[in-house]
Amino acid sequence: MSGADKPTLPELEGLPGEDAPTPELKGIEAIRDAWKRMPAKPGVYRMLGADGEVLYVGKAKSLKNRVSMYAQGRGHTNAIYRMIHQTASMEIIVTATETEALLLETNMIKRLKPRYNVLMRDDKSFPYIAIRTDHEFAALQKHRGAKSFKGKFYGPFASAGAVNRTLNTLQKAFLLRSCSDSTFSGRMRPCMLFQIKRCAGPCVGLVNEQEYAALVKDSVDFLEGRSVQLQDRLAEEMRDAAEKLEFEHAARLRNRIRALASVRAAQGINPSTFDEADVFALHNEGGQSCIQVFFFRASQNWGNRAYFPRHNVEEAPAEILSAFLAQFYDDREPPKLVLTSIEPTDRELLEEALCLRADCKIEIRKPERGEKREIVEAALLNAREALGRRMAETGSVAKLLDGVQEVFGLAQRPERIEVYDNSHIQGANALGAMIVAGPEGFTKNQYRKFNMKTEEFGGDDFAMMKAMIRRRFARMLAEREEEPSPLAGEGWEGGRSDALESASNSTTERPPPPAPAPQGGGGAVENGGVDFSKERDVEAPDTKFAAWPDLVLIDGGEGQLNAALDALQELGLKNNIRIAGIAKGVDRDAGRERFFIPGRAPFRLDEKSPVLYYLQRLRDEAHRFAIGAHRGKRSASIAKNPLDEIGGIGPARKRALLDRFGSARGVSRAGLAELEGVEGVNKELAKRIYDFFHDNKR
Repeated sequence: MSGADKPTLPELEGLPGEDAPTPELKGIEAIRDAWKRMPAKPGVYRMLGADGEVLYVGKAKSLKNRVSMYAQGRGHTNAIYRMIHQTASMEIIVTATETEALLLETNMIKRLKPRYNVLMRDDKSFPYIAIRTDHEFAALQKHRGAKSFKGKFYGPFASAGAVNRTLNTLQKAFLLRSCSDSTFSGRMRPCMLFQIKRCAGPCVGLVNEQEYAALVKDSVDFLEGRSVQLQDRLAEEMRDAAEKLEFEHAARLRNRIRALASVRAAQGINPSTFDEADVFALHNEGGQSCIQVFFFRASQNWGNRAYFPRHNVEEAPAEILSAFLAQFYDDREPPKLVLTSIEPTDRELLEEALCLRADCKIEIRKPERGEKREIVEAALLNAREALGRRMAETGSVAKLLDGVQEVFGLAQRPERIEVYDNSHIQGANALGAMIVAGPEGFTKNQYRKFNMKTEEFGGDDFAMMKAMIRRRFARMLAEREEEPSPLAGEGWEGGRSDALESASNSTTERPPPPAPAPQGGGGAVENGGVDFSKERDVEAPDTKFAAWPDLVLIDGGEGQLNAALDALQELGLKNNIRIAGIAKGVDRDAGRERFFIPGRAPFRLDEKSPVLYYLQRLRDEAHRFAIGAHRGKRSASIAKNPLDEIGGIGPARKRALLDRFGSARGVSRAGLAELEGVEGVNKELAKRIYDFFHDNKR
């Protein structure tokens, strides 16, 4: 590289050479020091804080040229100035091309979640409709995740609800089975779906393979956009059947036509100028943004979803959209056409990156006229309205959280509220639940379930709550390891107690360092001698349990609360976690809840208080989550067969054993000779089955 090609930085003159020892630097000096060793090659750079936190991830065609812009120290936004000031070191990864750098940058942003990057916060997978073709009678079903079986996949759909509604209608129209292969092979008579005319009954031979294949072909035609031709053909067949006086057959065809028409009617906008595309419309207002995404497949609208990416106030809309698109398609297959309301920065680079991922030509276009422009404007209108609703809801929730702060004596508005409940039936299928709420509503990707063993609590509700709280906060301390408490006080000493060591998965035995001195945040709050005025840890580590709650709510009265306090006492956190209990009154009527706080007499809120309604919603959500998870666990245990636990018994041998002995209990009572007489069971397997059941009885 010639000297003329290198960026000139007069401010760098007089810096020590590369071989000289580099003192501890921070801010622009640290960036300038790293700049000296930067290659003029494509790659990805990371800006790290003093504690190793990744502040920002960026890509560059020339790392040296790009980093020189930070090193000059002028012409930046306020957010960039803050980022530069907090930078203590930089790390780089060199790539072969700028396109590879973009793909790597996107992956690292989604994994590391740097605070100064535009971040797409909802990365849940989209549901698809799948037609499984790995069986002679194909199955119609909803699918998420990796495409791990042979079949045809149609989507994405914007939500599971949209898929369920479409599947419901497709079952009426095409009568394809939706059962599992094991259920299909075990049927002796038609199931309920056949009775309500949503399945053709292939499991018991009510339709032959050729007739069923014709139904599958019709469903494929519809899902691939040939619905008009399909409806015309079915209408002609219906008229022919009516002329032949085959009225039952004509009625079935009529019902199928109606079902198909209802699906098309529910799709809303159905474009005529393109078959498939994703539409992205961004509206920015008040430092916040909403991106509406519409999905069009097979010339049909398959729903939309609103996203609210995290970004700095000064970020330009084109840069926000560019970063969002890269993250959106990081683990999704893009369509051949992407329509946007504004042209993203690095559009050509994005197209090249998406082409590499999809192995076909991808076009990103901002339409200027015609139907495409009208569809983008419709998406933009939805984005504007969604952001307006979001801002109104955020303001309303902020007022409620201010009320929660006042009720529970917090020094500042709570950002993270955790609510705990548990569910079991006489100790069986015990399960604890934690839900999380904050300024943006329920944070469902932070919900956690705790599978509790009977020996942990012996069927005692109080002991179960204690075990759950101990497990949750022991994991928090283990995952934070050397992170000091954001509310550090007297209770932090001894935080890594024996209970922590037994409950956590950490192999580190060093206790956390002493907590730093309090940093402002207002005066102490009188609450049983506990000071909750210390500064909140906003940037908690991004792990399952590392986040520090501002308020913990226990669904229960004084007994449940004391059990939770005992667990916190064992971990040395009793004086560091703001905790309260919420219990219904004697008559268990909503609106008469009593609240319990350590060091304060129980109290009630006004029955018409909006804060009370909000706390009821939190409590009810925890109860709903706990009950739902418990029912799922109970259903799984009911469906579980002891034969599934014995190695060497697959579906065929399991079926043979159940056919011979009638049930798993019958198998458990059988002798060795009887077991050996079952088809597919040799002496070794018979002995294994016999020992399994007799060992279980001891």
